[in-house]
Amino acid sequence: MTQDDVQRWLDAYIDAWRSYDREAIGALFSEDASYRYQPYRDPVVGREAIVADWLDDPDEAGSWEARYEPYAVDGDRAVAVGESRYLQADGSLRTIYYNVWLLRFDGDGRCADFVEYWRELPEELRSGA
Repeated sequence: MTQDDVQRWLDAYIDAWRSYDREAIGALFSEDASYRYQPYRDPVVGREAIVADWLDDPDEAGSWEARYEPYAVDGDRAVAVGESRYLQADGSLRTIYYNVWLLRFDGDGRCADFVEYWRELPEELRSGA
């Protein structure tokens, strides 16, 4: 994987999140992928289980913005960094999550292992964000 390959995957991830299209979500992950929302939680295992999990409690359209970029790429492994901003109904900022993702890809460029580390911006700092 190259930096560009990983950026394309991250952009497709955001597009799949925005659309909640079953096929777009599934195209991101290998058949036996492992997806951890936090490193200490049990993973969601398998493409179909990951798709079902995403579709179980979708974010409302227009309620968030996100951007991610590769921080480091080494062969089939990558570290991505970015942020997810969740918005109030009036479009004002509700909260920001800073994210670090550990990714491992298969030979077809699908994610085989996904581990998310995140930190919410403390409330007292949100007014300047």
